[in-house]
Amino acid sequence: DRYRNTNQVSDDYTYQDSNYERYAPNDSYYRGGHESTHEEDDQSDVTEGHDEDDEVYEGEYQGIPHPDDIKEKQKKRGPAMDDDYRDRADLMAERMEDEEQLAHQYENIIEECGHGRFQWTLFFVLGLALMADGVEIFVVGFVLPSAEKEMCLTSSNKGMLGLIVYLGMMVGAVMLGGLADKLGRKKCLIISLSINAAFAFLSSFVQEYGFFLFCRLISGLGIGGALPIVFAYFSEFLSREKRGEHLSWLCMFWMIGGIFASAMAWSIIPHYGWGFSMGTKYHFHSWRVFVLVCALPCIASLVALKFMPESPRFLLEIGKHDEAWMILKQVHDTNMRAKGEPERVFTVSYIKTPKQVDEFIEIQSSTGTWYQRWLVRITTTFKQVWDNVLYCLTAQYRMNTLMLAVVWFTMALSYYGLIVWFPDMIRYFQEEAYESRVKIFNEEEVSHFTFNFTLENQIHRNGQYRNDKFVDMKFKEVRFEHSLFEDCYFEDVTSSETFFENCTIISTLFYDTDLYEHKFINCRLINCTFLHQKEGCHLDFEEENDFLIYLVSFLGSLSVLPGNIISALLMDKIGRIKMIGGSMLISAVCCFFLFFGNSESAMIGWQCLFCGASIAGWNALDVITVELYPTDKRATAFGILNGLCKFGAILGNSIFASFVGITKVVPILLASSALIGGGLVALRLPETREQVLM
Repeated sequence: DRYRNTNQVSDDYTYQDSNYERYAPNDSYYRGGHESTHEEDDQSDVTEGHDEDDEVYEGEYQGIPHPDDIKEKQKKRGPAMDDDYRDRADLMAERMEDEEQLAHQYENIIEECGHGRFQWTLFFVLGLALMADGVEIFVVGFVLPSAEKEMCLTSSNKGMLGLIVYLGMMVGAVMLGGLADKLGRKKCLIISLSINAAFAFLSSFVQEYGFFLFCRLISGLGIGGALPIVFAYFSEFLSREKRGEHLSWLCMFWMIGGIFASAMAWSIIPHYGWGFSMGTKYHFHSWRVFVLVCALPCIASLVALKFMPESPRFLLEIGKHDEAWMILKQVHDTNMRAKGEPERVFTVSYIKTPKQVDEFIEIQSSTGTWYQRWLVRITTTFKQVWDNVLYCLTAQYRMNTLMLAVVWFTMALSYYGLIVWFPDMIRYFQEEAYESRVKIFNEEEVSHFTFNFTLENQIHRNGQYRNDKFVDMKFKEVRFEHSLFEDCYFEDVTSSETFFENCTIISTLFYDTDLYEHKFINCRLINCTFLHQKEGCHLDFEEENDFLIYLVSFLGSLSVLPGNIISALLMDKIGRIKMIGGSMLISAVCCFFLFFGNSESAMIGWQCLFCGASIAGWNALDVITVELYPTDKRATAFGILNGLCKFGAILGNSIFASFVGITKVVPILLASSALIGGGLVALRLPETREQVLM
């Protein structure tokens, strides 16, 4: 076993960079140094032309120290105290020193591996996962107009369906983000995407509102865990000079997810014929096809992720040196082959691994029952996750965590509140314009007439209808006030927002209609008969207003493209802090201009400007959150802060939506105040662009 002896030299490591020579032992395990102190080392790369006596140890070319060198070092090394007899504080201090040394060595290794085909492949795989997160935000909003008719949703039901996804994402970010620091980035990302794909797929088939709500909750939980893992995962394959730029490019996939969801909704949902029915109870309409299509990015990422390796930085943190070394060699070789330099040798022979101090209890297979063993493992893992959560609030990280929490929360409150408020305001303007075109009929008298066409946006007052037939027709936004219906006949009638107020209805038959009791307000029904009333809800009208909502979401997603490009190009030039503060303050200024948004077109324009200005701040916030925390706490901290972000989204959605049609002052002032406050706090954060990934 060529790797067996590497763990015996866990305290020996070197750096290629001469700035860290003080950590290097006399024996060079890192053979990529600029200088060589021994003549024989200069000749060690020659692999051919040796006779048997001059044969080079084969493990040297695999990066594995020679067994004889290991034995010699063990003789020179003094007797070490057993870890069992050392104070935990001493062990933690040693681990922190090891982590600092590893951070600098790892940076040098990633620079040697280069940035090429491997990182770009991982970029697209993780981009699909981030795209799935963007899609999840928009799915419920797009299907709600259709789902509310099919499932007979009340206003409170619709509100809960809109918020349940954020609730799931909030829980998933904290839970799965924490697990990623203990179980691994790849494993937890696979779990996260699998949960999302399975329940998103299932939600497209369920018919009951409660079950659909549950599926979207668990689906949100899954994709919520993906966001913190994706950024932690990708950052650990990037060098310091590439990290800010390429994490910002990765954020573009969230925009692509929004564009994909908008385009699919626009092209699928209006086609009500794209589905099937099984009897009167089971319906699979076009909006369910849309939900199914929206699961495709998640499934694609899940399949591609199977072929990607675990983060080597994570493996080094848990002491798996050999696995990490092999992955780094794979990264190096993949990039070198792509550059046309396959002969380049990976010169790293040994990498520092931090002292392992976790007290993980492993039960033997012969101890207890299977569920007792699993219970201990699960309990121990969650205890470690909880310890990580508390660690983010220790003196070393408390101030940074609190400031980041304020910035995440204020950005989420304003951003998510406004992106819901914009479409609601556009609908409000549409409704105002629609109501202004209402037709009013006073004291009309109609007898022996057959209505077999659609009546829409009308008010009939003090009318008299005798011996009339209403057959195979639709009422849309129609009101009958103080009217008389006598000896009339209603058959196969479908209605939407239609009511009879203070009417008198005599000797009238209602057959196969959806004119239910609640649609007759303060009416007198004398000798009337209701037969075979329609059951359930029906997709009775094609809403023209929905097309504009799809367009608004599409333009809002597309408008962040310039901001994404600018943030990626300038992230490493002007720094994360100036990017966040500047973006939030510019976004706050955009909010004030919303006072002048008194039409649909103006509201769409200001929405695009606001989204384009705020995206740079989001990108910089993702980058700095990754860089401020060490590897074994990175996904946990990102998960906590992203969970707080989703809580802010829930509050923003609830607060801003309640003021639609009442006043614009409160939402605008609340959003701008939050952005200004958060931006000023962000300027107090430490700059991280010159910092190695701890």
